[in-house]
Amino acid sequence: LSFWAHLTSFKHTGVFPEQHLQWEFIQKTLKTQTSRNSDLPSIPSVLNLFGYTGIATLAAAEAGAKVTHVDASKPSITWAKENAEASGFADKPIRWILDDAVKFVEREIRRGNTYDAIIMDPPVYGHGPTGQIWKFNENFPILMKEVTKLLSPNPLFVIVNAYAISSSALMLQNVMEDNLKHLGEKVEVGELVLEEKTSKRPLSTGIFGRWSK
Repeated sequence: LSFWAHLTSFKHTGVFPEQHLQWEFIQKTLKTQTSRNSDLPSIPSVLNLFGYTGIATLAAAEAGAKVTHVDASKPSITWAKENAEASGFADKPIRWILDDAVKFVEREIRRGNTYDAIIMDPPVYGHGPTGQIWKFNENFPILMKEVTKLLSPNPLFVIVNAYAISSSALMLQNVMEDNLKHLGEKVEVGELVLEEKTSKRPLSTGIFGRWSK
């Protein structure tokens, strides 16, 4: 994968390197499960909500999935498209959707669309393209409940990454298990970390929750 990284006024570079384990998990799961499970479509579908600059989208597309990438920020969508072009993925089956994540999910439920895998990177606070306000602690449990309705009959995984929130990974586990327990598997949770260069200490950057078969 190739992508653009540069400094921004809000201290981001367009890539969160601690996510590399998630990208590897996405690719490995898509490639192995689809080859082994005859109940899955030959081209699995992945929904990436709050997709930002799209590296998780590229990872899924490279593994053979068709991806729906949703973000409320037009600059982020533009950046993600540039990353896809840098990776030579202009012809990959990726839908780029500029929309509020909650509103998009509600419409997809009404349309009856489903996905084999869902990735979410919700911010602690944000605004939709028409001024909708997002607050993680208030809105995430509601969104998690709705997102579950978009899972296909044989889902592969659900990944949630969270940054700069006041809640713990246990909260993430509880909310995800409340909505995914009917699928039978446990939710894995933990911290996202980077290793300090000199002391080799792990430095926490955020938390994650991951359900998979």
